[in-house]
Amino acid sequence: MIWPFPPNKRKQIARIEITGAIASETRKRVLKALKTIEEEKYPALLLRIDSPGGTVGDSQEIYNALKQIRKKGIKVVASFGNISASGGVYIGVGADHIVANPGTITGSIGVILRGNNLERLLDRVGVSFKTVKSGPYKDILSFDREPTPEELQILQELIDTSYGQFVETVAEGRNLEPETVRKFADGRIFSGQQAQELGMVDRLGSEEDARIWLAELVGLNPEKTKTQTIAEKKPFLTRLLSSAMPIRKSQLAIALDWVEFELMTVGQPLWLYRP
Repeated sequence: MIWPFPPNKRKQIARIEITGAIASETRKRVLKALKTIEEEKYPALLLRIDSPGGTVGDSQEIYNALKQIRKKGIKVVASFGNISASGGVYIGVGADHIVANPGTITGSIGVILRGNNLERLLDRVGVSFKTVKSGPYKDILSFDREPTPEELQILQELIDTSYGQFVETVAEGRNLEPETVRKFADGRIFSGQQAQELGMVDRLGSEEDARIWLAELVGLNPEKTKTQTIAEKKPFLTRLLSSAMPIRKSQLAIALDWVEFELMTVGQPLWLYRP
């Protein structure tokens, strides 16, 4: 059936899903979706987050974009799924309200920076590297040697700066004092129920509970309001393979995504929960 008029997006709820580690591809996809929501004049956004966190800059850009669409009158409710930790929390506090399951794994507010030291292994196999550099710290976190005390101090200052940004953002987004946030922002994780007690979550409930609340906030009938997920359409071949072997392909895709993420982010400060 061909409708004479396009559906009225002003009476629908937009939905964006953030799953897995947050990196550049996540940022590009979410920012594009937010632009679509603004252009098509949706009144509300349901943000579903199931992520352990990810890169600092990408999380910050998504958070800032959420603040901008809220300034334009679009109401945003975040729904935390199985896990919304670290960078997932950072993005979530960009919403007007947060709903989490009682058993959601959340928190892990902090910063981690990883490097690999293979010096002993390289010595054992007889491999060495010669480095020519423009300054004493250009090869900081090099994998073939231990970092010097001076380098560790530089890296700690970098981590402390990123951590301070995280705390300030959480405090602003949740209307808490920074010192209050610091009391539980030590990397620990907590359940959705504990998060509510700490002021990090507004309500306990499912994604459907979040959707109903969001509809009510913008004056729509929850029973009649449709939710439209804003997502890029996958290529035909990808969809075909996904339907043909969903379990094997999904497991392989997840593994490959994590390998790529690990290689890409070595030496970068991360807002990432690492169990």
